[in-house]
Amino acid sequence: MKHLVFAVALLGAAMTGASAQDAIPDLKGTWTGKGKTLVFGNNPHHPGPHTLADAPRLREVEATLVAEGQEGRLVWGRFKSAVADTKDPFAWAIASDNKTIIGASEHGYYRITLLSPDRIENCFARHSGAHQVVLAACIMMDRVKQ
Repeated sequence: MKHLVFAVALLGAAMTGASAQDAIPDLKGTWTGKGKTLVFGNNPHHPGPHTLADAPRLREVEATLVAEGQEGRLVWGRFKSAVADTKDPFAWAIASDNKTIIGASEHGYYRITLLSPDRIENCFARHSGAHQVVLAACIMMDRVKQ
């Protein structure tokens, strides 16, 4: 009987842990971080006279993502940097593992990994478009506590 009670207790604990892992993370809020970006050319966040033909630059960027809303696995919001308060819109989708997030803005693509409830690794790649710029960066970002 002791073994049956122990087995049921273990099963209940495992099921509780599994359902907690299945919960879709809430990503709403303000996320900030600093990191290096590899940049060819220029845009409002990486200004200068540089063109795509020039050598690449390594630039420090201070970024802010404001996740304004979330409906299930879909998240939306705006991006800005310390250099340009452009409020560029973004759209993200949370994968079924609840840790992988893909997304896009009018300027490029996001691949984000949720490291903890309040920490992400935000990787962003951009190709030339209206602004003549190609860039790539991965930045650790933390949710601002309100």
